[in-house]
Amino acid sequence: MNKKNITILFDLDGTLIDSTEAILESFHYAFTKQDFNFSGDDEEIKSHIGYPLDIMFANLGVEQSRVMDFVESYKENYREISEEKTILLESAKESVQEAAKFARLGVVTTKTTQYSIPLLKNLGVFEYFETIIGRQEVKNPKPDPEPIQVALKNMGIKPSREVFMIGDTKLDLIAANRANISSCGVLCGYGYKKELCCYTPLVTTNALEAVNLIKSTISKA
Repeated sequence: MNKKNITILFDLDGTLIDSTEAILESFHYAFTKQDFNFSGDDEEIKSHIGYPLDIMFANLGVEQSRVMDFVESYKENYREISEEKTILLESAKESVQEAAKFARLGVVTTKTTQYSIPLLKNLGVFEYFETIIGRQEVKNPKPDPEPIQVALKNMGIKPSREVFMIGDTKLDLIAANRANISSCGVLCGYGYKKELCCYTPLVTTNALEAVNLIKSTISKA
């Protein structure tokens, strides 16, 4: 198995890391600071995780003209608590270590690299990734293929079926399909099996299982 021919791109939230507590706390902080009466609950907020913050706030009822004020309030709180209240998901580190044995690795997320890079360093997995593409590196976030395309360009890799995107929401899988690469959905985050199966034939419990499935799939090819 030639490592140079295989690439795995990981999503972050719900795929490798769990920052749910920090995300929810920061949303409620923004709602309070902006004097917004949010009538939903935490499950509604979680259902939108994976989209950029501005889209999340708009989907949760914030007027478009005020969205960026909410985003700034969110970030004000998130930057203070993100490292303390973010953990690696179970077997996430093992999944990255195993993937690094046979593939080149990157991160494609809608979280900005301003937060992604310190989190990955703090969690001890930053060194495994050749490139990290966040919201600020692209004009169009997932499900647009641009983040994947930029990641592959940075790595000097052309799209192929030997490039895999591992993610927990349909946004990751749609972006992979549009970028003409393979994908694997994981159920350790915010998506649901029935939904993920609409976009990929490969759906596993977590990232480690996804990596092992990819390894097995490639070995049989």
